[in-house]
Amino acid sequence: MRTLWRFGYSARLLKTNHFRTAASNTSFPAVWILSAQYSGRIPGLFLVVKKNRFFTMPETVEDKANLELYSPHPEVRGMTLLDREAFKRTVVVPVLKVKKEIVNTVLKSLKHTVLQRPGLKRVAEDPEDGDSRLVILDPHKIPGFSLGESEQEILKELNVCPEVSKYNLELTYENFKSEEILRAVLPEGQEVTSGFSRVGHIAHLNLRDHQLPYRHLIGQVIIDKNPGITCVVNKTNIIDSTYRNFQMEVLAGEGNLITKVKENNIAYELDFSKVYWNPRLSTEHSRIVELLKPSDVLFDVFAGIGPFAIPAAKKKCHVFANDLNPESYNWLLHNCKLNKVDNKIKAFNMDGRDFLLGPVREELSKELPLLKEEPKTSFHIVMNLPALAIEFLDVFRHLLVGEPCSTAGLPMVHCYGFSKHDDPAKDIQERAEASLGTSLDGRCSTHLVRNVAPNKEMLCISFQIPADVLYKRPCPDEGKPASKRLRASKDSSEEKLLS
Repeated sequence: MRTLWRFGYSARLLKTNHFRTAASNTSFPAVWILSAQYSGRIPGLFLVVKKNRFFTMPETVEDKANLELYSPHPEVRGMTLLDREAFKRTVVVPVLKVKKEIVNTVLKSLKHTVLQRPGLKRVAEDPEDGDSRLVILDPHKIPGFSLGESEQEILKELNVCPEVSKYNLELTYENFKSEEILRAVLPEGQEVTSGFSRVGHIAHLNLRDHQLPYRHLIGQVIIDKNPGITCVVNKTNIIDSTYRNFQMEVLAGEGNLITKVKENNIAYELDFSKVYWNPRLSTEHSRIVELLKPSDVLFDVFAGIGPFAIPAAKKKCHVFANDLNPESYNWLLHNCKLNKVDNKIKAFNMDGRDFLLGPVREELSKELPLLKEEPKTSFHIVMNLPALAIEFLDVFRHLLVGEPCSTAGLPMVHCYGFSKHDDPAKDIQERAEASLGTSLDGRCSTHLVRNVAPNKEMLCISFQIPADVLYKRPCPDEGKPASKRLRASKDSSEEKLLS
């Protein structure tokens, strides 16, 4: 799930009042220009409304004053406790009176002229005529309450009077989008929260300091506007580098933080307050798993609740998964059973360094000598702890003793790290080389995972561990009986004396 979730939109038909006929030369303010104003700030949330060939009026002071007609009532500014009734306001829009039998035909014929704002119905009841309906038009496209020639020709063919009328439209809280509500509430000029991470029924925010006084209102608005969200939390400290979790405050909704998520068609359950889960890593999890073949071996050093390990096991790989956090370990076991791969994954609750020096070294010592020159099994080591993982790479120095039977079978490492460097790929490679004690030029690849913050990138460096790093070669005399080593030493001493 990549996932920055945009604020959703839940709307109902608003209440409508009377309408009255207006002269064709009456000036009508371009109230819908608000959508164009917002579209420049919030990409993807609004369609940009372009001026068509009928709009010839210059922008006036009155136009600017009406830019806010589709914003909540100004009195909501500074509200910290949500009062939905305070958002009511009435705006004036142009309408066209149409016989109800041909409403759909008119909507199709004037689809570029009728009101297109999401959540608002384009047709209202005619309070004066039960056989007619009022088609609500886009005020931005009907300047001066006068339809253009092409629209008038269409209506003439449909035998519809082209006379445009004014109509009072009452907007309520339900009709405004999250951004509009929050932009109206927060101090002018301040950044508005426009996204969050969704973890099952939980919306996870990272609020700025200036947003904190409004945090409970923001949380409730998110719940109101996003079906399925029943709990909103805000991170209150940085991620703990030991267990990769963080403290959080429940801003609105229920306090249940045990949730269920689905990633790449695999279900996981977790306690979001006690384990690490980031929906933005879905693509990266999939990328690594796609590198694996059935019968490959995966060592997941910082496994969390299993987003690498479980899909790898489903791919019929042999998996060794470890996490230091006891809660992550328990949820890993739970999710292995949930996905019926508990007999395919060996799980460990150890420090990552101890896991590499113990189970990983033991398995590699046993399996690597059995490989042929063209091995059918590949070994992959995933180290997804970007704050610290590079510091663990020194473990691979002389992890094994002997000579590799096949350099093609040397383990492939996928190590994650953060970088604030101007050249993050170079920075990650140099830090990895410092830990390994060797150059990786021409022997590694670097993949940009995501932008974490301004000037902070998350990257993955992948490389096959060089044989001279992984293996400690035995001395020539190692393995000889003690008597032979002693005789060789005496012979060497005698040679020196004679020389």
